[in-house]
Amino acid sequence: MGDVEIGGGGTRYDLDFWGVFDEDSSFQSIIEAYEAVNLNVRINYRNFSIAEYETAVLNAITEGKAPDIWMVHNSWLPKYKEKLLPLPQPTNSKDSGYRINNFKNDFVDVAFFDFTDGKEIYAMPLYADTLALYYNKDFLQSAGFTRPPSTWDEFKNVVQAISKIDTFSTKIERSAAAMGTSRNINRSTDILTLLMLQSGVRMTDNSFITASFANPVDGLSVGQRALEFYTDFANPFSSIYTWSNDLDYSIDAFSNSDTAMMINYSHHMPTIRAKSPRLNFAIVPVPQMKDSNVLVNYANYFGLAVPKLHASDRQLEAWKFIVFATSAEGQKLYTQTTHRPPARRDLIEEIKNDFDLGVFATQAITARSWYQIDSGAIEKIFADMIDAVNFGQAAPVSALQSAQTKVNVLMQKAPR
Repeated sequence: MGDVEIGGGGTRYDLDFWGVFDEDSSFQSIIEAYEAVNLNVRINYRNFSIAEYETAVLNAITEGKAPDIWMVHNSWLPKYKEKLLPLPQPTNSKDSGYRINNFKNDFVDVAFFDFTDGKEIYAMPLYADTLALYYNKDFLQSAGFTRPPSTWDEFKNVVQAISKIDTFSTKIERSAAAMGTSRNINRSTDILTLLMLQSGVRMTDNSFITASFANPVDGLSVGQRALEFYTDFANPFSSIYTWSNDLDYSIDAFSNSDTAMMINYSHHMPTIRAKSPRLNFAIVPVPQMKDSNVLVNYANYFGLAVPKLHASDRQLEAWKFIVFATSAEGQKLYTQTTHRPPARRDLIEEIKNDFDLGVFATQAITARSWYQIDSGAIEKIFADMIDAVNFGQAAPVSALQSAQTKVNVLMQKAPR
């Protein structure tokens, strides 16, 4: 929408804000609070489905009709950095304004890694979700477990105790966990990446020029071990065989009590409760490596950014709204409406004991991600890598090396 002159010689800014997943109600309270003290600004929010969102934004930018504010995934900065305007920084120490040090102090470390570059802030996080362990309490209690697994060794023990496999046909009669495949497990490639990061895999070199997840670390084939560990859950000859490609989608299987455990993000809590209101399940931190002194979790979230296309005054007004929306006041309103875990350290402290969000919020403090030049393309490469192992098309070491080569081709094509 265009800007209009208002009484007193000022300008009213009608700012278009595009987002994904969140309905209008998700931002209503934030927008109302902001407009109440910024009478010259109107925020017009439009929601897109995830299937159409990225294409719609790219087309709008190409046509010179980009929104003033748009939601960006935490993995998108390498791909879209040249299309984004960083938050203007104060020119000297006496100027007021939001600084890079404020960002580092206010938000969890993974957001600083994902949304800043050098001394520039390219986006600010609305929330910070992480992978956690969903488990069926009845399944585990019936198998004699008094608590859910906290390490992967304990996870394997639960899998071996609960799984029931037909000896002759290798058909899975009772599944213990949705693990091991790609296409019928929600966020399967995220789970594999989590295992890699926990194993000490270096996903890229320090300069983010080449992928390195297939390379040994301190002489150990950590990437290969992570891939083998993950795919063993779908290997009929493995002692932890518990999942296969012919089973239902992981969320449906867990909701229908067809599997005992699932690793996923917080936004599927209402999905599961809607599907199975009586399901006796709980959520705990995702398992970690045994004897590790370092907690490693995996992040997945969206933030807000400003494209380069518009006039500087519109861009400044857009950034003012983003700073408010991600402030303690704004993010608290967003959390209350959407029930997504906050990315702000002060709000994490407030809700760390929350029954639903406490686990996810606390994990955000130790969450990581990695530099992905094209997250959509890399997700497909990782899914194909899992399939190649599961279908006997390649040994884990070969599948891993092939995937690294494909990611390197993407990185070499990227503008520098």
